Amino acid sequence: MATERLSMRAIREILRQRWVQGQPHRAVALSTGRSVGAVYETLRRAAEAGLDWERVQGLTDDALDAALYRRPAVAGARGARPQPDCVYLHTERRKPGVTLELLHLEYLERHPDGYRYTQFCDIYRRWLGRRRLTMRQVHRGGAKGFVDYAGKKPCLTDPATGERIPVELFVIALGASSYTYAEATATQQLPDWIASHTRAFAFYGGVPRAVVPDQLKSAVTIPCRYEPGIQRTYAELAAHYGTTILPARPAKPRDKAIAEVAVQVAERWIVARLRHETFYALAALNERIAELLEALNAKPMRHYGGASRRELFERLERPYLGPLPAEPFEYADWLKASVNVDYHIAVEQHFYSVPHTLVPLHERLDVRLTATAVEVFHRGQRVAAHRRSFERGRHTTLTEHMPKAHQAHAGWRPSRFVDWATTIGPQTAALVTAILADRPHPEQGYRSCLGILRLAKRYDPARLEAACGRALAAGARSYRHVAAILQRGLDRLTPGTPPAAPPVVHENIRGREYYH
Repeated sequence: MATERLSMRAIREILRQRWVQGQPHRAVALSTGRSVGAVYETLRRAAEAGLDWERVQGLTDDALDAALYRRPAVAGARGARPQPDCVYLHTERRKPGVTLELLHLEYLERHPDGYRYTQFCDIYRRWLGRRRLTMRQVHRGGAKGFVDYAGKKPCLTDPATGERIPVELFVIALGASSYTYAEATATQQLPDWIASHTRAFAFYGGVPRAVVPDQLKSAVTIPCRYEPGIQRTYAELAAHYGTTILPARPAKPRDKAIAEVAVQVAERWIVARLRHETFYALAALNERIAELLEALNAKPMRHYGGASRRELFERLERPYLGPLPAEPFEYADWLKASVNVDYHIAVEQHFYSVPHTLVPLHERLDVRLTATAVEVFHRGQRVAAHRRSFERGRHTTLTEHMPKAHQAHAGWRPSRFVDWATTIGPQTAALVTAILADRPHPEQGYRSCLGILRLAKRYDPARLEAACGRALAAGARSYRHVAAILQRGLDRLTPGTPPAAPPVVHENIRGREYYH
């Protein structure tokens, strides 16, 4: 069966996550909602085409499509006296690249007569089994941040009615240190969801290589155990911060056990302690949450040798977090829009122009909508950008989007016709001014003026000037009158002189020659 043809946007995301982020194939497949086979096939085609990430960024969708459509080994390990320090081992394993084999070699350097590798691992695993916290995942420093909303909610109080209004508690914890960030938001809707992530990354001063959320609507458009569809704005946030979205499987809390524990701790350490306090504004509530969060992250944890979350964060996480971008992410909605025959698209009942060449394609365009701008994309390429307008029923049009004929018409102004007529003569300028003033709307006289001025191509400008003067004297205000004067030669007569009558030809009229 033929392999499914991926969209160019999906291919770019696969290549970015693999080449830039260094994500494994399965993580890329889970994040992009594609099969592992599709990820392998995409990478194979890119390798055969000799592509790298810099070249891919410089290619259009069509060029990338033309370029494409023409296993890491897992290191194995084999291996008393002085007992291994299991708390130290457990802490060190959270650092990137640190394995039990490496820790065993370091142990033998200190204790040459110590346990061999197999017994060393057995001792460590038995110690893990006796711990209250079951460690089913090994979390590397800076690798993942786990996100969730608390089930128990803090409340605001309506100052007018005294009603208590529940609000949401956003919680994110880093995997290796459980260093926690929490804040209250009005809703779980996409704008609040994105803004919470932006503030969380700023709080940490860096970005984990992956973010693991639930499959809530703000994160996932197509819930699926195997290939969830990432919400487009959320995916754009991940690309902006250089991270990856790895949604947890539905109804599988162990996929994000760190977040589940962090939420439980936040409910007990934050929400429960706020139950007797009153807040009238979200800002005041978050200021109090920040105070409690500071104490929570500084609290010693006895299962980690008395180290606090902040100490573990500074030691295990901070050196491995990705850097923050120069500018924070700007929230944007993504919409679909069709091009009308007047080369405009409708966005929230305002009409924005796009290049007129897109009209015959009959394709729906992608629209990125921020607080201040509207960007329009066709097959991944930006084709238009406008300042956002909130005036309903109005049009925002760029001249370069118009056909040449429309650009010429749009450039017509009364002053343009008068200036043009002045180059012929004062009588012509006066007639053009009179025609524009005579019409209820100046545009109704544009065609008459244009016709009169173009008569200068067929007749001498001096004759046109004389004809316009005669038309003014006669009270004529139309192109037809001026054209008739020129056709009949009336412009050559002295003003006020009636034209000579043509001779009468008849058989009973002899003529003056008869008398000579």
